[in-house]
Amino acid sequence: MIKIIARRVIRPDCIEAFHTLAQELAAASRAEAGNLSYTLNQSTADVRLHAFIEVWQDQAAIDAHNRSEHFTRIVPQFAALTEERLPVEFFTEL
Repeated sequence: MIKIIARRVIRPDCIEAFHTLAQELAAASRAEAGNLSYTLNQSTADVRLHAFIEVWQDQAAIDAHNRSEHFTRIVPQFAALTEERLPVEFFTEL
């Protein structure tokens, strides 16, 4: 099992547009084979900070996700909405 935390700081004037796209991405990703959980989260301390918290069965599922139509269509659109993209972090459960 692999867990991913992908964080972005969204421009204040783009938060609603980001939510629309991100919710579409999360819903489609949850339907993928090998996905165990995929949530969109917003910081309680800074409404600009968002994190996708994902749980995947294995690396093959992540690779398929990264090639999916919804991922390749939606994720590039985030660039125009983002102030800062933070490093993506990968974890395994102990």
